[in-house]
Amino acid sequence: MSTLIKEEDLIESIAAALQYISYYHPADFISHLASAYHREQSPAAKDALAQILTNSKMSAIGHRPMCQDTGIVNVFLKVGMDIKFENFKGGLEDAINEGVRRGYNYADNMLRASIVSDPEFARKNTQDNSPAVIFTQLVPGNKLDITVAAKGGGSENKSKMVMLNPSDSVLDWVLKTVPKQFSWPKKV
Repeated sequence: MSTLIKEEDLIESIAAALQYISYYHPADFISHLASAYHREQSPAAKDALAQILTNSKMSAIGHRPMCQDTGIVNVFLKVGMDIKFENFKGGLEDAINEGVRRGYNYADNMLRASIVSDPEFARKNTQDNSPAVIFTQLVPGNKLDITVAAKGGGSENKSKMVMLNPSDSVLDWVLKTVPKQFSWPKKV
């Protein structure tokens, strides 16, 4: 038996998910953070944890983003091979990107758009955080499983690439490379 997926339902699901994740932390995260707060001995660290918990609560209550960098949208799809898509004007990616546009331009909670169109050309901000990075996996069954994540730009920003020989140690390379990338405070 096939499952019918309508374009408008998919678009609205993506948009709603983006709004939701902009202002709610998962309950298990909050629980673990609260536990860490109660165990913490350092006053500075305890204060930092309290600030994160307070920000999280304020974001949830006010339905406002917990961080000004609302991220690069990543959508992970597991598409059941028995699914039927109905009334799609374009492709699956087009519908997902329309959901991103709506999610970021929602009138009651505009999210910061920071994605540029193809950077090989004009590097112009799309003003709606599309296109999303989309990962699609075809699976048996009649279900569509969607995971939406908005990864902050900073997590995508810093990188270093190297080709190691099979006998090289990754750990040694990391220990040699990381100190060169940061200006650590000098011990006095």
